[in-house]
Amino acid sequence: MRDIFKLKFYTRRKTSLQRRNLAIATWEGVPAVIFQTLLGGQFLTGYLLYLGATSGQLGFVLAITTFVNIAQIAVAFLIQRLTSRKWALVLFVALHRILWASTGLVPFLFPQPYWVSAFIGFYVAAFLFNTIGAMLWNSLISDIVPARVRGRYFGIRNTFLNALGTLTMFIGGMILDRFPESQGFLYLYIIVWVCVIANIIMFMFYPDVTFERSVESKFLPMLRKPLRDSSFIKATLFLASFLFLQNLVVPLYSYVMLELLKINYQTISLLNVSQTLTMMGSFYIWGNLNARYSNRRLLFWTLPIIAASILTWGMLSISRELPVLFAAHMLFGIGVGGFNQLAFNFMIGDTPKSERPMYMAMYSAITGVAAFFGPLLGGKVYEWIVDWPKWIQVFGMQLAVGTAMIVLALVLGRRILRDA
Repeated sequence: MRDIFKLKFYTRRKTSLQRRNLAIATWEGVPAVIFQTLLGGQFLTGYLLYLGATSGQLGFVLAITTFVNIAQIAVAFLIQRLTSRKWALVLFVALHRILWASTGLVPFLFPQPYWVSAFIGFYVAAFLFNTIGAMLWNSLISDIVPARVRGRYFGIRNTFLNALGTLTMFIGGMILDRFPESQGFLYLYIIVWVCVIANIIMFMFYPDVTFERSVESKFLPMLRKPLRDSSFIKATLFLASFLFLQNLVVPLYSYVMLELLKINYQTISLLNVSQTLTMMGSFYIWGNLNARYSNRRLLFWTLPIIAASILTWGMLSISRELPVLFAAHMLFGIGVGGFNQLAFNFMIGDTPKSERPMYMAMYSAITGVAAFFGPLLGGKVYEWIVDWPKWIQVFGMQLAVGTAMIVLALVLGRRILRDA
């Protein structure tokens, strides 16, 4: 009887500790999603345009965050030597957050001709540290969240945080529309700094879970593990190709709407809110489908939806502006919501636990390089076609890219993902 009581007490205690850890991981995301929303999307585009950036410079900034992911390959090897993932995570998260928030100090610290260059300097440094922090977080969170509740937990967490991001996006848009750019961005960055400090503090409450290290102790044998996994590497290369095409146009949506269509911040916020709401609704559906179908098969199903959302921009030639943009954003929310959730599950669920850091690093590096060249090339194309007819600048690129994405998904995606 005493042994049974002890077993029940231990089980209850263990469950309680898991719930506490999951709650910490969820609440840590609250300040994170607020400052990330206010520093990204249309706010990032608007701030760069305020600083004087060209479409080419804008494309570079939007692209660099994914390119630096290539450093995760080295990080995946080096973290095998860490005695504590938690405190390394806190350090690199703090460096990333502080440097990213410091972009708001650029107009106060530098002469106007150097604003864009200074912003890029802070931004690149921030996301180099984020590369290390992201690898550590992915490694740690995959151990914190039990496999049996992983799909449900991330579905609930993503829904909750995206709802908060939606509200933040709307309020941020109202602030920028109500106040002049310099004053509006000042208010946004005050909110950002408060959330950055709160986010760093909350990371200190993360548990330091025991780390299951790789069976390999040398870099090259560890690197060869994912490279020799033909099923994994084929899927990764295919998804990288798809993301390259997607990022030719999607990161530059805000540029098109602000500069070419002259849409105000509040309306763009509403468009992004509609995208986020449909994304939130899709989490539940994709999560339920994931209980019946594999990550790879469902990833394949998301691809035509994403391509269709980009092709929807072509309806601007025959229909009113806002209904088309709302439809395009909502379709994209459904597709990319499923893609992001399933790609993450693919990384942490379809890979061997002991080798997971290198698998995640390889996926992030390959897709990151592809995603880097997408907006970089897309931004340059907008510079090249500046004197072309307006319809080509507004939706011509989307039609060409969307068609290529459909062909790629149906020709290669069916074989690589659906039948995997």
